[in-house]
Amino acid sequence: MLHRTFLRLALAGALAYLAAPLLVAQQVPVVEKTLSNGMKLLLVARHDDPAVAGGWVAHVGSSNERPGITGIAHLFEHMMFKGTPTIGTTNYPRDLEIIAEQEKLRDQMRAEDVKLRTAIRRGDADDLLKPENKSERYKELEKKFNALIAEQRQILVKNEFDKIYRSAGGSGMNAYTSDDLTAYFINVPANKLELWMWMESERILRPVFREFYAERDVVFEERRMRTESTPLGKFEETFNALFWESHPYGWPTVGWPSDIPAISKAQADEFYGIYYAPQNLTVILVGDFDPEKTAALAEKYFTRIPRGKTEAPDVVTLEVKQPAEKRMNAEAETNPQVDILWHTVPVGHRDSYALGILGQILSTRTGRLYKGLVLGKEIATETWAHQMSQKWAGAFNAGGEVKDGAKLDDVEAAIYAEIEKLARDEVPAEELQKVKNNFAAGEYRKLSSNTAILMQLLHHDGNGRWQELNEAAAKYQAVTAADVKRVAKEYFTKENRAVAVYTRKPAAAKPDKS
Repeated sequence: MLHRTFLRLALAGALAYLAAPLLVAQQVPVVEKTLSNGMKLLLVARHDDPAVAGGWVAHVGSSNERPGITGIAHLFEHMMFKGTPTIGTTNYPRDLEIIAEQEKLRDQMRAEDVKLRTAIRRGDADDLLKPENKSERYKELEKKFNALIAEQRQILVKNEFDKIYRSAGGSGMNAYTSDDLTAYFINVPANKLELWMWMESERILRPVFREFYAERDVVFEERRMRTESTPLGKFEETFNALFWESHPYGWPTVGWPSDIPAISKAQADEFYGIYYAPQNLTVILVGDFDPEKTAALAEKYFTRIPRGKTEAPDVVTLEVKQPAEKRMNAEAETNPQVDILWHTVPVGHRDSYALGILGQILSTRTGRLYKGLVLGKEIATETWAHQMSQKWAGAFNAGGEVKDGAKLDDVEAAIYAEIEKLARDEVPAEELQKVKNNFAAGEYRKLSSNTAILMQLLHHDGNGRWQELNEAAAKYQAVTAADVKRVAKEYFTKENRAVAVYTRKPAAAKPDKS
């Protein structure tokens, strides 16, 4: 249901038509270099503001995981803020001793978990996570483990990484994990660029995964709040798993509930060694600096990190061709709605641009779905449509929220009817150009600041090619009405879709007072 409203142009007539050529001409002057340890460096010098937006992307996300360790990429997003030998603790030697002692206890606790999983399979227990199902031995070990956590907290310096940056004028430090990438970013004054070089290279070179198991619990709580406690979260997770039959996109970025508490530090160390090696990272800087001097600084600091011994493997499991429509019927505490997914294509595929244009023809308050279902037939209160191209595969999403008194079946049928029109008749030239102009204006806005450019480069590089930042606009503008018609015919078949139908959960019956 993302991107339901894309952009409304304030300019009309001739001014609106200027947007496309403006963006086609706009090229971000990226300087690309490769450091001696294999790390990639992208530099964009902009001197209108004495600041630098700095970040780096690890080419790893949930799609690089496997069953048993789902959620580990997201866990690392949290762990990379825990510090180094000199940041985050007042007593590093004792810190290391506590971490080692914790790991010994966790090995013994995992042995108890094996017994509990056996009991669950036999029907002697019902839930791995219920405290009452834990053995007495586990509870004894957990008590010792919690004592170590309490001791470690006495020597920790919480959030010291952020405090150092803020004291130097830094702002906006954050990170995110997706299916395909993990990105870290912050804004710093231009005269603190060398501090940024040291801080970021230091946490990649010498990370200390302190509070590893406690942070695992934080991630589990994040999963509970964002997925399990929201009206549609758990259903959307189920629908996603239904849609992706064989591809690793089928499991959630936050991880499955049984995997998160089972991840060991040894597994994390192995994962880090593969996916956080220099040859799998890209450092990106946008702002007020001299590219040559900055490249020399990057070589000085980031090449302290030795090249990894193991190359990150490709994702090799492809999505199987879907032979039949899939449907999910759910009762939820939400307004009745229908959500539809079709399998399409990944980032950079020649059809991704036509599908993106098709999505914009259908979406927004000036698009065909809103005009047809909300304003015309008056059977929906909200509609959405967009193409979602990811690194390894893609999907197209469309749907609508049902108006009171209308029928779900009618909304679903009306969505298909609008798509069938696109497969039958070419889009009029004026409508197609308007959509292209909206695309152009939206893309142009993404280049409005250092941070905006950084975020685009993190996204595109993490998905395989940063060059898409400069190349995609022209490819969207080159889409023809015949292209839109062709992709509408090819991808939007019944056999290629999954449909989620949400009806309101019936209210609980009131007790009889008679």
